[in-house]
Amino acid sequence: MTSRVHSVTVDSRDPYRLAVFWAEVLGGTLADDDHPGDPEATVRCDGATLLFLTVPEGKTVKNRLHLDIEAAAGSTRDAEITRVLTLGATLADDRRRTDGSGWAVLHDPEGNEFCVVRNTAERTPTHPA
Repeated sequence: MTSRVHSVTVDSRDPYRLAVFWAEVLGGTLADDDHPGDPEATVRCDGATLLFLTVPEGKTVKNRLHLDIEAAAGSTRDAEITRVLTLGATLADDRRRTDGSGWAVLHDPEGNEFCVVRNTAERTPTHPA
């Protein structure tokens, strides 16, 4: 018998605010009983559950674990970067290359790093007919 991941847990100063951000980014939903000021908040989205918990200390160093996200089919990495920036993320390090490869490192509203990478369509070479 093996274990499975129940949720990815993120320490935060304001769980509800951070959960609202991530629900928007990932197209997820908050639990029905989550409200501003709660000590925890849960986001359920396709393929993952994120749990945000209140901790007293602020973030001071780089994450040891982070999420890599990609744009939905029909969109692009660059469009997704623009979209999450409008939701409240900030650009920390742009590692996109002129050949179209690479990624961007962003911070969520509490400074947690995450990356936006190319989606499957952008990673698949195109062949002219």
